[in-house]
Amino acid sequence: MKYVLVTGGVVSGLGKGVTASSIGLVLKACGLRVTSIKIDPYLNSDAGTMSPFEHGEVFVLDDGGEVDLDLGNYERFLDIKLTRDNNITTGKIYQLVLDKERRGDYLGKTVQVVPHITDAIQEWIERVALIPVDGKDGPADVCVIELGGTIGDIESMPFIEALGQFSYRVGPGNFCLVHVSLVPVLNVVGEQPLEENVKEKLSQFCHVPIGSIVTLYDVPNIWHIPLLLRDQKAHGAIWKALNLQGITREPILDEWTSRAKICDALRDPVRIAMVGKYTGLSDSYLSVLKALLHASVACRRKLVIDWVPSSDLEPTTAKQEPNVHQAAWNILKGADGVLVPGGFGDRGVQGKILAAKYARENNIPFLGICLGMQIAVIEFARNVMNLHDANSTEFDPETKNPCVIFMPEGSKTHKGGTMRLGSRRTYFQVKDSKSAKLYGNVKYVDERHRHRYEVNPDLVKKLERSGLAFVGKDDSGRRMEILELPSHPYYIGVQFHPEFKSRPGKPSALFLGLIAASCGQLDVLLKAPGRDNVLPTKMVTSNGFTAAKIYQNGHANNLSNGTYYANGNGVHA
Repeated sequence: MKYVLVTGGVVSGLGKGVTASSIGLVLKACGLRVTSIKIDPYLNSDAGTMSPFEHGEVFVLDDGGEVDLDLGNYERFLDIKLTRDNNITTGKIYQLVLDKERRGDYLGKTVQVVPHITDAIQEWIERVALIPVDGKDGPADVCVIELGGTIGDIESMPFIEALGQFSYRVGPGNFCLVHVSLVPVLNVVGEQPLEENVKEKLSQFCHVPIGSIVTLYDVPNIWHIPLLLRDQKAHGAIWKALNLQGITREPILDEWTSRAKICDALRDPVRIAMVGKYTGLSDSYLSVLKALLHASVACRRKLVIDWVPSSDLEPTTAKQEPNVHQAAWNILKGADGVLVPGGFGDRGVQGKILAAKYARENNIPFLGICLGMQIAVIEFARNVMNLHDANSTEFDPETKNPCVIFMPEGSKTHKGGTMRLGSRRTYFQVKDSKSAKLYGNVKYVDERHRHRYEVNPDLVKKLERSGLAFVGKDDSGRRMEILELPSHPYYIGVQFHPEFKSRPGKPSALFLGLIAASCGQLDVLLKAPGRDNVLPTKMVTSNGFTAAKIYQNGHANNLSNGTYYANGNGVHA
């Protein structure tokens, strides 16, 4: 096993996650099998209890692991599925060591950071690196490890010591260190790539060969970062450090290059109103933004996100800050589509309900995710069924018409890891529903979940008699997973989070449907001949050229031109 460690210096937030993901992608393009590990030095066991304002979104894995958002980057770039053990935290390591101490595993020894914590870290890395990640037998060839935070942080010190020991443990030729650092450029024209004289100075004082110094300057979109690494032969420097010369090939990134160029060239906009609670920090909805981007590139449209703080839509804001209220409504009304993402707590809920009502009544394409689906149910019950006090018991435990309720298996005493988490199966109930068609007319789909509340199963029949269709349910038939308004051009709510499995070359089916509906392309998507396992591969491009090539049974003759097809699990490229 070969290991690449990515660390960061000077300041946090430099882009270590994107750099680590890009290194992994380039190595994979060289024919290597790659896995990834993220180390977060905080004491939390996982990211599940952290506020999105504190740490960005909580990314959810197939096994239900609530992890750092960088694991989302790894999965998207490498097109792999990781596990909760691919995210190491100080909390996990200390819990492991303390559990061993309580069992008497240390035979009466004094338990210390060195060697017990540092040994546990090394053993964890070695164990996880051997887990297959791409459906094939045997471990990956290379494990890319990202150490979160900044070198010098006190909480990182045990990991620095452990990784220093680890480099000797695995031996020469099996460990490569990549350090990401800020190089300020005091120039009125802005940021510039590192010039040769700067590289010479860095090489001299940091004892790094000039050929191993790479500049990653600002780019139009992060899909260019792997291309910058390739163009500067970063893979060659890594090969040399890992003794991989002669057993790998030059990276093949034709499809990736094509996608990056297409994204840069898009001009015709599609405007999506993101109506949420955490709009002050875009990382709170990172996977949703990426899924929208994947779908918009597939539809050849330039994505424009219009952020709408949901509380700004509410009557209270109209009284207190009328200008803010009016501006929020102007943004909402100017959007081509509306998305209400997941969230927790009652702040801004009424604004989300108003946004769902506006989209329903004005035939605006709408996608509600998790809480966004529950909001759609509440809005429908209140304004179509005239159950004016309809609500979720999360927001009003005493409501007379509880259309969203706490799940029976949920915990009301503990927060961490107690939700319905991870990959669960949804069975389609209506074959000709929009969502079933978008997924390729499969019988079921596996998507990731993260929720404590669900649609009240006792109210489902009344909702359906009033016109709301629950077209996807779990295996018991009592848990609602997908809702649609059949009479609406595109109005879909899902209890799961489809954004977590979207990939640059494999857009999420439901996000693709939202973008296609928002730019007038949904009919092309849904009415393509031979619907079984077939989706149109090109939509209307920005220069007006229209192509509706169809690739059947999940195969395409040419992927380098940015075409898209379906294999029954979503749209692939």
